[in-house]
Amino acid sequence: MMKQILFSGVIGLFLTLVGTPLLIKLLASKGYGQYIRDDGPREHHAKRGTPTMGGIAFILATIIAYFMSKVITGAPPTFSGLLVLGLMTGMGLVGFLDDYIKIVKRRSLGLRAKAKMAGQLIVGISFAVLALQFADNRGNTPASTKLSFITDFGWHIGPVLFVVWALFMILAMSNGVNLTDGLDGLATGASVMVFGAYTFIGVWQFQESCANAATLTNPAACFEVRDPLDLAVVASALMGACFGFLWWNTSPAKIFMGDTGSLALGGALAGLAICSRTELLLALLGGLFVLITMSVVIQVGSFRLTGKRVFRMAPLQHHFELKGWSEVLVVVRFWIIQGMCVIVGLGLFYAGWAADK
Repeated sequence: MMKQILFSGVIGLFLTLVGTPLLIKLLASKGYGQYIRDDGPREHHAKRGTPTMGGIAFILATIIAYFMSKVITGAPPTFSGLLVLGLMTGMGLVGFLDDYIKIVKRRSLGLRAKAKMAGQLIVGISFAVLALQFADNRGNTPASTKLSFITDFGWHIGPVLFVVWALFMILAMSNGVNLTDGLDGLATGASVMVFGAYTFIGVWQFQESCANAATLTNPAACFEVRDPLDLAVVASALMGACFGFLWWNTSPAKIFMGDTGSLALGGALAGLAICSRTELLLALLGGLFVLITMSVVIQVGSFRLTGKRVFRMAPLQHHFELKGWSEVLVVVRFWIIQGMCVIVGLGLFYAGWAADK
């Protein structure tokens, strides 16, 4: 069964390593280049015209890697895996429309705010409603109406509030990845780490699943998750696909992921957290995305309340650029921060399981 995880990761990596340069040539031939804000750091002006919408590469690579791993191993897809892939693809489609209008229609703001929000709501609500269906023989659906951290805890919020909560997570993570995607490779590298963490979490939950309670040394410490192994397969495919894309996206980037990629990655992260019952843990595993989002909230709130800015520029990565840090220095140090968040998050995940053991 673990072969699925290996195959999906390797295939995802190979497809983006080989496929991304083909996408770069296609986008460049059509003139689909990145729009750069004039009020941003001066060093970024040289990036104007770099092909964007690169998220197409790792979205397609992830989907192909997932299904190829199923064909090779003969394992069937699961509802949890398909729902996360559907959420990723749906959010990516909203981002694609936004990118397309910015570049092809020459409208710098892309989709109208209401249209973009409507698209995200349609995708998010569809995922949340479907995630409460498709119970297995143990009565587990892909998502739960209980809040979760390491696993579900006792607060039932009901289906309506669950949909609201799921929407909040999807929108928050999508915007978080989108705000982080301001420097070459920053969001891609950070995402690789979080998807790696979810690959580990899925494997651990599968090994300690309540479905195998009769063979566990301590059934009280088991995980009640519908399809943990398949979530690991999806996470591995995403990790491999993003890793391969990073080869072309790192400084100096040959391609940007655009909103196509950032909304898709944010949706995938939220979907994995919801279906693996680690919703609140995602705030720590994806700590860099939270930190950068909070910098924007603080900057906007401070300016509206006091007329003063806390940072030289928001999101946070641009503040350090304006302080004189090179782009590569900011990216590597922020990757280190993200790595520490993942280590602490996985440590808490294991400690929570060990405490119940």
